[in-house]
Amino acid sequence: MALALPTAVMAQDGAIDEQAAVAIEQAAADEAGGCCSFWVSRRPPEVIIVNGSGMLRRPESDAVQGSSLIANIDPGLGARVENRLRDEAGIVQFRRSDGRSAHPTSQGITLRGLGGNASSRALVTLDGVPQADPFGGWVAWTAYDAINLGGVAITRGGGSGADGPGALAGTIGLYSTMTDGVTASAAYGSRGSWDASASVGGDLGNGQIAVDGRYGRGDGFIPVAKGQRGSVDRAPPYEQGGLGLRLRFDAGDDSRIEASLRGFSDRRDRGTNFTASKVDGVDASLRFVHDPAGQTQWLALGYVQVRDLESGFASVAAGRGSVAPALFQRVPATGLGARFELRPAIDGNNPLRAGTDWRRTTGRTEEDFFFSGVTPGRHRIAGGSSDTIGAFAEWTAGEADDGFLWTLSGRVDRWWLGEGYRLERNIGGSTITNLRFAARQGWEGSGRAGVRWTSDALSLRAAAYRGWRLPTLNELYRPFRVGAEVTTANEVLEPERLWGGEVGVDWDGGDTKLSATLFANHLTNAIANVTLAPNLNQRQNLRAIDSKGVELTAEQRIGPATLRATYAFADAKVDASGSAARLDGRRPAQIARHGGSVSLHSHGDGPFGGFATLRYVGKQNEDDLGLLVLDDALTLDAGLSWRLADAIRIEARGENLFDELVPAAISSAGIVERATPRTLWIGARLSF
Repeated sequence: MALALPTAVMAQDGAIDEQAAVAIEQAAADEAGGCCSFWVSRRPPEVIIVNGSGMLRRPESDAVQGSSLIANIDPGLGARVENRLRDEAGIVQFRRSDGRSAHPTSQGITLRGLGGNASSRALVTLDGVPQADPFGGWVAWTAYDAINLGGVAITRGGGSGADGPGALAGTIGLYSTMTDGVTASAAYGSRGSWDASASVGGDLGNGQIAVDGRYGRGDGFIPVAKGQRGSVDRAPPYEQGGLGLRLRFDAGDDSRIEASLRGFSDRRDRGTNFTASKVDGVDASLRFVHDPAGQTQWLALGYVQVRDLESGFASVAAGRGSVAPALFQRVPATGLGARFELRPAIDGNNPLRAGTDWRRTTGRTEEDFFFSGVTPGRHRIAGGSSDTIGAFAEWTAGEADDGFLWTLSGRVDRWWLGEGYRLERNIGGSTITNLRFAARQGWEGSGRAGVRWTSDALSLRAAAYRGWRLPTLNELYRPFRVGAEVTTANEVLEPERLWGGEVGVDWDGGDTKLSATLFANHLTNAIANVTLAPNLNQRQNLRAIDSKGVELTAEQRIGPATLRATYAFADAKVDASGSAARLDGRRPAQIARHGGSVSLHSHGDGPFGGFATLRYVGKQNEDDLGLLVLDDALTLDAGLSWRLADAIRIEARGENLFDELVPAAISSAGIVERATPRTLWIGARLSF
């Protein structure tokens, strides 16, 4: 992916500076342009082009779409990856709360108004490996505490099938980096919060080794809005941590082997008794890369994901004076995958990338419910499996720096849904339901065509694309209940399919950078939770979601600081009929019409630094009928830093400094759940 960015590189605090560029270049040198790092080149005036992929030099094909890059994702001091992504207007997570307080199953991610449920409609990858939960399609953001991230590359809109299916709204590529030396941080924050991280790395024989870790805990905050709380409401604690190991060894001329192993643990509470949740995960990957410059290149990759979620749900009485267990859930799930990619040498270049990939997911939900006191009366188990095998090819020609660049790609996938099942029985007694759902299979195609024209500081671009997403096992087989509302599963859901296009203009005048993108998307078979009757919903394929809008970015460098603004407008509407006819013409749930941010960041070489980010999210519907509305919110994050010595830096930062009420959810009874209130941190970083 090549990003000729008008908003090129942001450091940890969001600054666009030379230090960020140098850091990426150093990482590229350390990795020899490797598959898990960034390869950086420059063109005047100070535009940075970043390539990150499963191979040495990824084609510049993504330059035909709206793109951005967040570089130097330093861990620690309370900073979180999912909150950094919120600074990019248009990126929406299902809940406005982050991984310290949101329920683990509510953190899917999407862009461009294509929302509706907790399954991600954007493809999230880590070093080319898909990251969606194998069972539910949500993203375990706490998993990235266990890795040293070098940057995040964001491509908006569907597109190249080279990364695999699922990129309906865009692709968010996370890239790890090898640590050389020792870095560590420790911070103390509001409500008894602690955050500590460390990375150690160096040479090992003819390769490198890096170990990264992080631990955080806090007493939490009461999630129910003030004025609605009862005697059962309390501050829920959290405790999270992870450890990652990366190895890289040379394997002959222009070849290397890379191995990664990481694990994470996440313990949270939801603010009442019987609502504790825990997530444990282990990921491993093994990659062989052969990437001689100007010659045929190829890559082979295999990976495994193991997830185990346990979660309790409670029933709170009116007046919030008593609470009882309602459901206990355990979700074991596994994801397996493999990939092979070839880039043949053609006239000394590698304009063609072709390959094949396979992904398999298996998982089930095991649930106890119908409690009498603290004793469950019924047990349910539901699950299944899915497989996709795809082949892709992409050709990119021209120059992104000057003149025309064009790209054309295509992908074909064969998918299978294995026999699903749902069994319900009285504990210690009779069977209530024992269902088996027939296996299904089908073909899907996707692809992209795009062009970019550049002359001096001006670039014009256009792209059209098609993508698709298979329903998750959670959407197909698992019914669930929230309070009095029951949502039934739907084993006959069809894949979602998207047709979309965009046009954009970029201006890079050195200290001034501007970008504007107009887009239109048509998502057929969109999966949503549809209200059938009071307190009864079902997952259904809507006829379509149509979304059109604009994305704007502006930057101005002012001496030792950079002022940056982003804005996204998404006009999304549901096209529905039949039992979902009441949704026709309505705005999809969990999608705001407006969103944006304004930030000011220092990037000088002096001992002092700082940043301030003002972030706005507009009103959005909680439910499909628009009967429950989450109000808009304006928040301010800011921080200051002081470099005591070359290896030591003191930092202070604050989240939501105005202590704004940020509604994250609202129940049918009108109970509002809030996202993170004002949180202050002070700490230190050490590196040598």
